[in-house]
Amino acid sequence: MEEICCEVAAGSSSSDRKGEGVGDAGSRAARRRRMEIRRLRVVAEEQAAKRRRLEGDDGEEEEDAVRDPAPRYGVTSVCGRRRDMEDAVTARPGFIHGHHFFGVFDGHGCSHVATSCGVRMHEIVAEEAAAAAAGSSASDEAARWRDVMEKSYARMDAEAVGSRDTTGPAPTCRCEMQMPKCDHVGSTAVVAVVGPRHLVVANCGDSRAVLCSGGAAIPLSADHKPDRPDELERIHAAGGRVIFWDGARVFGMLAMSRAIGDSYLKPFVISDPEVRVVERKDGEDEFLILASDGLWDVVSNEVACKVVRACLRNGAVRRGERSSPTSNLSPRQSSGSSSGDEEAGPSDGAASDSDGEGGEDKACAEAAILLTKLALARQTADNVSVVVVNLRRRRRS
Repeated sequence: MEEICCEVAAGSSSSDRKGEGVGDAGSRAARRRRMEIRRLRVVAEEQAAKRRRLEGDDGEEEEDAVRDPAPRYGVTSVCGRRRDMEDAVTARPGFIHGHHFFGVFDGHGCSHVATSCGVRMHEIVAEEAAAAAAGSSASDEAARWRDVMEKSYARMDAEAVGSRDTTGPAPTCRCEMQMPKCDHVGSTAVVAVVGPRHLVVANCGDSRAVLCSGGAAIPLSADHKPDRPDELERIHAAGGRVIFWDGARVFGMLAMSRAIGDSYLKPFVISDPEVRVVERKDGEDEFLILASDGLWDVVSNEVACKVVRACLRNGAVRRGERSSPTSNLSPRQSSGSSSGDEEAGPSDGAASDSDGEGGEDKACAEAAILLTKLALARQTADNVSVVVVNLRRRRRS
């Protein structure tokens, strides 16, 4: 009986060992399968990321747009020493999903072309961008944006030239009763579209966009002056002349070689924009300045960037304080004030401290106002309009 029990016990222990061996083998196989699944998942993610980079897939940009809220910005526009206010500024955060529109329009001859640009340009750009996204299979985002801007400026110019022939209400400006003089009205147009991965800047005229990145002032537009060598050659090739009368002027009249409107000087003065598309650099890009020549005539790119950088740093340190240098400014100099609409143009941003979400920001507004005060102190003779956009990214919580 004892022998039988021993045999049974021995058989049981051997079968247990066999079971344990089978279990170990099964767990090892399961581990191998899990490791293989992980490896395949990593490879698939890498291939998908590579495919997005090669094809210019919009999925990553849309994801970035969700994480990255609208930038903080500030705008101001002052009449200065001019009799009339002919500038307009526009700020339209989120005018396209994940993209934000800013523009400065410096009118001459009258204000209605600049005002029309301020009201319509972002709408036209949005329409052209939607059409390009729906009808284009091109993977080059920079090429798409150049095409969008060129078509948008052409449409805006056609509207400005044809506005005096429309059946709508007459413009409430000083040239409304002098139809020939309306042909002498035009405007510059410098526009920036801030996207999750790119900055798009289009310029026509002598307003300017300057990017501060890595501590350096980088102009993203070139002034269209009649004596600029390539512009001078183009005007001469079209049969025009540049006459020096209080500076270089097309036929001695207009001190810029490109503009929206000015139908009396076509084809010598054209509306074709120069477009630059640059990649955003996290950790380097600080802010963007758009301004009319009322600023740039008396303040250099480098000085303007130093002023804005100081204001933004002070704003970060003083975040939450109630007092502000803007409290002592008159309404015509205060950014976002309702009583300054005539000078500020169609800017719809609401003033706020904007610690969290994007919107008109106190520090950016202070920077814009300080630049206008500096230009006035340096005896600028023109209207002054400034937009400051903070490019530091802030993730949504």
